[in-house]
Amino acid sequence: MIRKHGTAHWSGSIKEGGGEVSTQTDVLKSAPYGFNARFEGGPGTNPEELIGAAHAACFAMAMSLGLGNEGLTADDIDAKSTVSLEEVDGGFAITKIHLDVTAKVPGATPEKFAEVAEATKKGCPVSKVLTGAEITMDAKLV
Repeated sequence: MIRKHGTAHWSGSIKEGGGEVSTQTDVLKSAPYGFNARFEGGPGTNPEELIGAAHAACFAMAMSLGLGNEGLTADDIDAKSTVSLEEVDGGFAITKIHLDVTAKVPGATPEKFAEVAEATKKGCPVSKVLTGAEITMDAKLV
């Protein structure tokens, strides 16, 4: 079993307070986050963009594996995961996630690419943990 962690610290009220978020590897270290970054476009990060980055990274890695299982190697895979936070029933929920994927894969047919992309969308570990949200995708072979 592989175990990784992230940490967060928060001080103050929801609107005036703020926090810092870090990853185990310190690639992200004491990055500021807060209400302004999450809801008003202010500086810092927020949980939704961190989930999006994790999802995009996991998808690209898993797509590489899926293509490899088909005897294909991508020159490039670019993935973007857009996470939608909406007010629902007096609270907030992540309701939708959309993947945009563009890949250059020598020897791949559009059909095989679409098959691997769809299997990856369903099978990547981060997609699996996000099953409460609708996950859609546009995948393009270039």
